[in-house]
Amino acid sequence: MNRAEHILIVDDDAEIRSLLRDYLERNGMRAEAVADGHGMRAALQRGRFDLVILDLMLPGEDGLTLCRDLRAHSNLPVIMLTARGEDTDRIVGLEMGADDYVPKPFNPRELLARIKAVLRRVQSLPESTAPVDAKRMRFAGWTLDLTTHQLSSPKGVVTPLSSGEYRLLCVFLEHPNRVLSRDQLLDFTRGREATPFDRSIDVQVGRLRRRLGDAGREPALIKTVRNEGYLLAATVELQK
Repeated sequence: MNRAEHILIVDDDAEIRSLLRDYLERNGMRAEAVADGHGMRAALQRGRFDLVILDLMLPGEDGLTLCRDLRAHSNLPVIMLTARGEDTDRIVGLEMGADDYVPKPFNPRELLARIKAVLRRVQSLPESTAPVDAKRMRFAGWTLDLTTHQLSSPKGVVTPLSSGEYRLLCVFLEHPNRVLSRDQLLDFTRGREATPFDRSIDVQVGRLRRRLGDAGREPALIKTVRNEGYLLAATVELQK
């Protein structure tokens, strides 16, 4: 229960790697720092990490590519770092599966607060948001495994979900055929860490729709209800 969180830092700037590693360790965390995607993969094969801090602008494979590849087989939380401050870069990072986004230059204290907030969200996620005896939730031919957090398509293709995507899908499945406002979805998925005018829920819904093959002009599964929010149009079956 008292295990120190293990953070992986991926940044090609040696000064930033050293600063972050030392700062996190002074604040009770374990930290390992690498310079690129090759180092990231090697570190992930060697050990278990609780969160990855990933720079956007890296030599070779950039952070967005690495985040997308990581998200394809893992729900390990990711915080993106970048010198860019444009909203489009933030949105692209979130769409690739990042849990948060911090522009450079940053205050290490703020980054530490972001790390703790993401870890709280992940660690507070219950093993199952369905009744305790349910192991799977089926809807519209899809199956969500509540143990592995993996989503299987009607054709049996398995899709790993990020922690945010899993949490959001569980909320929809627990409240099928009911309109949920953006504020409600933020409360369910992020609680007190949601900020006023936070539009990240729209990005998350868009990502989840793409996972479900429901990203057309008029989504049929997760519907937009004008001026109200979103609705999961499906019957949900619980399986033991």
